[in-house]
Amino acid sequence: MPDPYTAVGLIPTVRGVRKRAEIQRNLDHIAHLVAAASWLSSLDLPVRLVLLPEGALQGFTDEVFDLDHATYARESAIDVPGTETQFLGDLARHWNIFIMGQAKARHPEFPDRFFNIGFAINPAGEVVLKHYKLATLYPVEHSVTPHDVWDRWIELYGRSLDAFFPVADTEIGRLAVLMANEGSYPENARGLAMNGAEVVYRASYPHPHTGNEFFEIQNRARALDNNFYVLAPNLATYFLEQDSELPIDTFGGQSMIVDYKGRIVGQHRYGAGSSYMAGTIDIDALRKFRAQAQWDNWMKDLRTELFQLVYEQPIYPRNLYLNRPPYTHAEFRKEVIDRQIALMHERGIWARP
Repeated sequence: MPDPYTAVGLIPTVRGVRKRAEIQRNLDHIAHLVAAASWLSSLDLPVRLVLLPEGALQGFTDEVFDLDHATYARESAIDVPGTETQFLGDLARHWNIFIMGQAKARHPEFPDRFFNIGFAINPAGEVVLKHYKLATLYPVEHSVTPHDVWDRWIELYGRSLDAFFPVADTEIGRLAVLMANEGSYPENARGLAMNGAEVVYRASYPHPHTGNEFFEIQNRARALDNNFYVLAPNLATYFLEQDSELPIDTFGGQSMIVDYKGRIVGQHRYGAGSSYMAGTIDIDALRKFRAQAQWDNWMKDLRTELFQLVYEQPIYPRNLYLNRPPYTHAEFRKEVIDRQIALMHERGIWARP
């Protein structure tokens, strides 16, 4: 059984990346931040887990500039495992920690495409978890998701929880990823929970949604609903380009660690400078609560036959990018968002304004 330990969420300054080689500048900054955070945060309990927010390696150049998908896949996306995860693996070995993070990365079965991947690296420097983001920031993020290539994904990985909601069973608990906009939908968190997740990485989220409490409400609700930890570091200031003179606090802080009863047990509200947060993870307490509670270990009470009725009719189109690259921002608004809103009105789920 894992002893209680400290989890650290990094809050790094990041510079936007157009070429893969530029990622190293962000990695060097992360290395310094890991050293500072691990030293000071281990004065209480040992640090066993360090988290990098989404965007910490590459920034959000793809989204901001509406870049051509195939060009970004060739010039900016990475491989997992690859050079960048090897660098992080060296840090994991040096500090005897697990590292969880994110990157836009390629997949060998989908040429000229990239996915948004959350990953975990163990203290031996090995990638032990890869999660392919299931819900992008739809109006602007070009990453392909498994649902966008549904038929081929099923051929490759089968139709199972492991194919979409993978969980790594490790010495510090069962690790999983609920990245950024994935956490906006309770079903994604429930999928992880039903596959055994205990410690869930959820990063990053932009301002004004962080400052207007979306991020905190979602983090605490997902943790409470599923009785797992949600670790949600957010980025610090963001340099749009490598040579930008001044950064912007695009993300609005609000980094937090939430326990399995929805309580914030570690936080850093400020977001305009590189820093970190820390909090205690107690896996044994979580497991005892799940086993002993009579009421608020909610998942034992799921009436799944009822809930299957909610999802019988498809809503968002699958296989959207099976045979074409992702839409530009304007195309997506016309071809997907407008049609999805019309669908909700036509079915009578939403009343027209």
